[in-house]
Amino acid sequence: MEKIASQSRNVGVKRIICYIVLILLAIISLFPLYTMLINCTRLHSQIQQGFSFLPGSAFGKNFTNLAINKETTSGFWQSLIQKYEIADKGNYAENYPVLRGMLNSLFIAALTALFTTYFSAMTSYGIYMYNFKLKKFSFRFIMAIMMVPTQVSTLGFIRLLEKMHLMNSFVGLIVPSIAAPIVFFYMYQSMEATLPYSIVEAARVDGCPEFRTFNQIVVPMMKPAFAVQIIFAFVSSWNNYFVPALVITDKIKWTVPIVIAAARNADYMNRDQGINYMLMTLAIVPLMVMYLTLSRYIIGGTTAGGVKE
Repeated sequence: MEKIASQSRNVGVKRIICYIVLILLAIISLFPLYTMLINCTRLHSQIQQGFSFLPGSAFGKNFTNLAINKETTSGFWQSLIQKYEIADKGNYAENYPVLRGMLNSLFIAALTALFTTYFSAMTSYGIYMYNFKLKKFSFRFIMAIMMVPTQVSTLGFIRLLEKMHLMNSFVGLIVPSIAAPIVFFYMYQSMEATLPYSIVEAARVDGCPEFRTFNQIVVPMMKPAFAVQIIFAFVSSWNNYFVPALVITDKIKWTVPIVIAAARNADYMNRDQGINYMLMTLAIVPLMVMYLTLSRYIIGGTTAGGVKE
């Protein structure tokens, strides 16, 4: 009995230590987010004084100063701003298309996430369900491409876009992203775990066309895997700075990461830290909405892709 009691105490101590470590890791992970949320409610002068655990009262002013700029505001609104002093004169983000950048990133990230996930799943379905001579070679070739960094193929990618006249175009960002080997690999693993051959064969026996089988049978069965990959693809596209910075040249077509980089690289004497923190806060809102909307599928989808029967 004493041995059992000693083992129970050891288990309890280890559990407490695990909880303490997890709490510390959670605090360390969430502290930058908390700092950003606090500073977006403070004025530039208050931020320069140092960190504060309590929020300020300048959230509305920072938001107004950020949202009002020459790229998205008409002359009527500009005169209204100056007349009633809605924003600090000369202090708003007049050179950065903030709202337009949010819409651009939302458009690009949404289409990229949908197309990447759908066509990667279709490719996985073709290699998983069909038997052909180069089946193993095709799978290994796609896996080999997954190991090639984006930076290595950048020069050839830019030249290809120039020849296809897709530079400075959203199409040049959306269409190439459809080829995503990592999404293909995940969807292939998910199909091995959750998609029996018998269901597809039964649909074929009933005379169901392949596209209808994929869209009406395979896709609903793999809804958790689709949700997980849509989240990951959306986040990856939303946070992508490297490729859009090379492809996009017009300021009106900037995405959120480019706008944030331009705001951070502005003249230090004329840079408003409150506006910068507000910009970063708004940039994570779509990501939070995506996670809250599809979070119930994440655990189930991840488990389905990593466990085989």
